[in-house]
Amino acid sequence: MHRRPSAIRGGLLAAAALALATGCAAQVVGTAGPAASPAAREPAAAVSPTPASASPSPAAPSPSPSSSSPSSSPAPSASASPSPVLPASASPVEGGDGKPTASASPVVKVLMAKGTESERVRELQARLRQLGHFHRSPTAFYGALTAEAVSGFQEERGLPATGAVDGTTWERLTAVTRRPTPDELRPQTTNELDAPDPRCMTGRVLCISKESRTLAWMIDGKVVSAMDVRFGSVNTPTREGTFKVDRKERTWTSTLYHSEMPYSMFFSRGQAVHYSADFAARGYNGGSHGCVNVRDKARLAQVFEQVRVGDKVVVHW
Repeated sequence: MHRRPSAIRGGLLAAAALALATGCAAQVVGTAGPAASPAAREPAAAVSPTPASASPSPAAPSPSPSSSSPSSSPAPSASASPSPVLPASASPVEGGDGKPTASASPVVKVLMAKGTESERVRELQARLRQLGHFHRSPTAFYGALTAEAVSGFQEERGLPATGAVDGTTWERLTAVTRRPTPDELRPQTTNELDAPDPRCMTGRVLCISKESRTLAWMIDGKVVSAMDVRFGSVNTPTREGTFKVDRKERTWTSTLYHSEMPYSMFFSRGQAVHYSADFAARGYNGGSHGCVNVRDKARLAQVFEQVRVGDKVVVHW
């Protein structure tokens, strides 16, 4: 009889010890920090639920919400994409959609492009003219016509048609052309001379081309001097054909239009080759009343001294 109470006290002590051990384990789970694994942060839901009829055991209390959630800031959402990381030596290049793309290809050094003005441009234009890509006198200014000529050369040689001259374009051009002569760098006319008419190949001739708008003073098939010219308008056209110089007048004023006509060389009634201040000022924006206008006064003055009355004049297309 006396042994039974002792056994009962022993059982109660064992139950108390078991309850104490369970309570410590719950505290450890509830105080786990952010470094704990997801399973450690989960509440003790793995324990089978107590039947509805049974009262919950006070020895295993559920952890409070505050003890089951870490106090630190929540981790970033898994849907957020990281920022692109580029090599230190690379620079981000923005694509058409505004997103960084691969690093840019090496930059090609441009030697000459639109807006450049130099003697090297003059040489470029002269070389392009040798190949038939440039049809004006070199001006040393890189404009739209020069860019178009460069693009044509690049397409012909299988290069990217950028219209600008880089090292490769310049090397290809110099390989297929020769160094321009002084006359090629600074020709006598802005317009390219037309092929001489067969009638101009013998004797002393003022060979005038309406197609190229040039005058070539030729002796026995050789061009001695050349200059730009303009002609009469539709209502007062310059006559075409073979003529002779009738007379020369160093100074002259038109009796019909009262305009000055220095260095006149008449060849077809009232029509003459002469200097025109209007042509020098306005270029091809105007026209003559039938005469052949010249805008280079100094060059015409030299030719005027060489031409004789009776020399041939050929006006042709």
